[in-house]
Amino acid sequence: MTDRELDAAGVTDPELRQAYTHCRRLNARHGKTYFLATRLLPVDRRPAVHALYGFARWADDIVDSLDSATGAEERSLQLTRLQHELEAGLRTGNSAEPVVRALADTARRYDIDHRHFTDFMAAMRADLDVTDYATYADLRTYTYGSAEVIGLQMLPVLGTVVPREEAAPHAAALGVAFQLTNFLRDVGEDLDRGRVYLPADLLAAHGVDRELLHWSRDTGRPDPRITAALREFERLNRGVYQEAAPGLAMLDPVARPCIRTAFVLYGGILDAVAADGYRSLHRRAVVPGRRRAAVALDGLVRVGAARLRHRGTELPRSPVPGEPTAPASSSRPERKIA
Repeated sequence: MTDRELDAAGVTDPELRQAYTHCRRLNARHGKTYFLATRLLPVDRRPAVHALYGFARWADDIVDSLDSATGAEERSLQLTRLQHELEAGLRTGNSAEPVVRALADTARRYDIDHRHFTDFMAAMRADLDVTDYATYADLRTYTYGSAEVIGLQMLPVLGTVVPREEAAPHAAALGVAFQLTNFLRDVGEDLDRGRVYLPADLLAAHGVDRELLHWSRDTGRPDPRITAALREFERLNRGVYQEAAPGLAMLDPVARPCIRTAFVLYGGILDAVAADGYRSLHRRAVVPGRRRAAVALDGLVRVGAARLRHRGTELPRSPVPGEPTAPASSSRPERKIA
């Protein structure tokens, strides 16, 4: 976390600044695509995004650990400890755990509904026991807590030009779209953890079961049935992106370049999976560096255009639910965007 970002956000307490900095490091290390997009946000909003992502990453790392020394019982205990830290942190606004301290501060500043964090933790708890999903509807029940609520947490930070409840379904859909993309990209890695997120009925419709997935993963050999199943899952995923797309125009104009960049880059992962012949059971598809750079440059251009269009306006940091938040004329200086 740069001092400039923390200063702009009004974070002055030294320990709290360290907590936000810790979250930023988690974001930079684990979420390269999202970290790149976050750089396009107004400087004062970046710490909040890093706090939200840092907490989600921390919990996810607990349940996704491949360390053989960390068994299911130990992961459950770690998750329980984090749950207790979260509840206490949200109640008191403080915590010895850096990610919780930053999260609690962000939740207070932006008046984020605490239920979104509770629902997220319930989904993380499910990952300790649930290893597959019978239907797509079952999977979407899981992704409510693991992904939809992430979009809903982000919405107060991003701001909207329509009543927040109007933008909320699209924000939730975008969270799911991103996660489904991760599921498609990480089929092999998830299988190594004992999990299959692709719905069993979708796989069975193409003659695929867990045994065939393990055979393909172990031998490195593709199978046309698996390819067909992954292609169908990609089609479902693209449908969720279509659900999310109208929400981009509902966001605060200075936040749109960030989310649009993430939208395009994550969609590019689907393109990369397809271009690689749907071999994500064997290797992770990546968006080429040249493509990432081009999308980032486009985002920077859009940020500059947004600054020019909205120079001299004041955008509320924490919009009141149900109130339109379109920029209004103000004599205060603009917020700096880097």
